[in-house]
Amino acid sequence: MNTVCQSCSMRMGTNDHGKNADGSVNEDYCKYCYPNGSFGKDETMEEMIESCIPFWVQDGDAKTPEEAREKMTALFPTLKRWKKQGLPQ
Repeated sequence: MNTVCQSCSMRMGTNDHGKNADGSVNEDYCKYCYPNGSFGKDETMEEMIESCIPFWVQDGDAKTPEEAREKMTALFPTLKRWKKQGLPQ
């Protein structure tokens, strides 16, 4: 089971996984990104990065919003949800 959401990169504990349409646990995505068998918000990778910046700073994964944006811009294209989009131009 993935321990990092493959959409937002949140570290997932036992109760943090999303749900599939049939109510079973989704192993790839967190409960915020994938609550009921589909992505909760239809957003671009860049929009996801912007919405995650405060959490990265708050959790200590980055010291500044700029550092968070830089780290996520490198990380997100490697996550399952964003791989198909490739690197930003």
